[in-house]
Amino acid sequence: MKAKEKIQALQALMKKEGVDGYLIPSSDPHMSEYLPDHYTARSWFSGFNGSAGTLAVTSEKAALWADGRYFIQAEHQLEGSGIVLMKMGEPGVPTVEKWLADELPEEGSMGIDGVITSTSFAEELKKAFDDKKISLKNMDLISPVWTEDRPAAPATKAWILDAAYAGKTPSEKLADVRESLKKEGANAYLATRLESSAWLLNLRADDILFTPFALCFTLVLPDSATIFINKERVPMDAQSYLEKEGFAFAPYEDAAAAIRAIHTPVTFIIEKTSLSYALYQAMEENPCITVKEGKEPVVYLKGVKSEAEIKNLKLAHIKDGVAMVRFAIDLEGRMARKETVTECDVDAMMRHYRLEQEHSLGESFETIAAYGPNAAMMHYHPTPENCAVLKPEGFLLVDCGGHYLEGTTDITRTYALGEPTDEEKDYFTLVLRSHIDMAKLVFKEKMPGIALDLAAREPFWERGLDYRCGTGHGVGFVGTVHEGPQSLNGRSQVPFIPGMTVTDEPGIYETDKIGIRIENELLCKEAMETEYGKFCCFEPITYCPIDKKAIDPKKLSPAELSWLNEYHATVYETLAPQLTDNEKAWLKNACSPLA
Repeated sequence: MKAKEKIQALQALMKKEGVDGYLIPSSDPHMSEYLPDHYTARSWFSGFNGSAGTLAVTSEKAALWADGRYFIQAEHQLEGSGIVLMKMGEPGVPTVEKWLADELPEEGSMGIDGVITSTSFAEELKKAFDDKKISLKNMDLISPVWTEDRPAAPATKAWILDAAYAGKTPSEKLADVRESLKKEGANAYLATRLESSAWLLNLRADDILFTPFALCFTLVLPDSATIFINKERVPMDAQSYLEKEGFAFAPYEDAAAAIRAIHTPVTFIIEKTSLSYALYQAMEENPCITVKEGKEPVVYLKGVKSEAEIKNLKLAHIKDGVAMVRFAIDLEGRMARKETVTECDVDAMMRHYRLEQEHSLGESFETIAAYGPNAAMMHYHPTPENCAVLKPEGFLLVDCGGHYLEGTTDITRTYALGEPTDEEKDYFTLVLRSHIDMAKLVFKEKMPGIALDLAAREPFWERGLDYRCGTGHGVGFVGTVHEGPQSLNGRSQVPFIPGMTVTDEPGIYETDKIGIRIENELLCKEAMETEYGKFCCFEPITYCPIDKKAIDPKKLSPAELSWLNEYHATVYETLAPQLTDNEKAWLKNACSPLA
């Protein structure tokens, strides 16, 4: 079926079930950013396959909300579907809940699947619907429509990440969680986010493409801890290890029932954005449970990397830097020999050089290999059917990353494939200035991301320009490539403290024209302490040269130029011992100082 036919089938079922609207978010029972194929219903119904978006359907209309990263992609993919694109954040564009409140009739009803809808979103809908007395009904209308070709829920083999890499054992982390709960006036916690269970248990699997997680919940009570997972997928040695570490096992499907069965008074700490409405209702129905909103403890514990994790992360980035250097040398050679190279070839080349690294666990996300105007789409992905051929002109943007036992990486480099024009150099140097200004920032400890984000945007704003995304995000440890709580964007109130890592990735995206991004991962560390307090700075832990051909050094300040030369010196010093003589010679030239 085409998207229009799928929407019509859903509308027919809505009529049969007596609801006037239905919501399909981009989520699973764990409110994941990247989803197992089984839960990609929004993509299946709409045809838009970006990683974020919300589809709302009424008896006569359908609309999809996407953010600025996906405007171009969504316009293309929704064409002919009858689904209206709602560009989030643009003037005059209503929120999902406001649009539904306007479209649904008085005393109408709205269907949601509470298993995959967050509590916060459900409550926003309730609030918006209050004036018109629109009711919210919990029902799964996805499964009856998406039948024959729907992938099964994943159940890949789980494994334990050794504490030598993870930094602490599960029992040590469990003690940290209980101490954190105590400080918040609570004694119970349900780890619903997959990254939270992965961190707490040191448990990994391959349930989600590019993300090494196992679908599970972890329930922490004052005197017990239970993992809700299909036990047969956990090898006996891993089961024994976790049981010795203080964790029992129960079937994945029993999490809600276990919450309802708690018979002694406990206080749960919850974040409504990460807790499904179905599980929240189970807590609300149990008189022994007190629910307290607060900070999800694991998110904040894992957001600050331990000394062991930092040491390992740097090793992972060295391996990643070697892969990037070998890719760049290979690409340069193929272009010099005038071979035919496509975006898909770039994807395959990058994968090859990562996988040959010791302890490689594969890619951390789908590589974005975007040539020319394609790079203006921030999350563009080439396919064999739609794959540009590289030419000796313009820019190639490569956004990629890898998982290693030592950690997870995320890097973007933009390569000039020919002699850049003055305009191309101007754009590239602007992005580089923005990147450097963030990287060399010194700031008071506990400054929030919303304040730091300004440093990267100032070079853009002084020219009346901007980019429709955050400047950076946290990165997990053998986990999700987008990790909270810290981030660099115009909304984040989370304070930065030493041990946090974040990407630094400003960019310029001119539709149908050009796309440029430069991305390193930064480690927040102590800079100094004076009578005015503690100050922090950033250390780049990504080791890869930035293409000097596209830089106009006259447009860099002395401080920016000094930072770039010092960074390149560090890159050469760090990577050279891992390279062959020919590779060292290439890298030495790529990292030579600019005057």
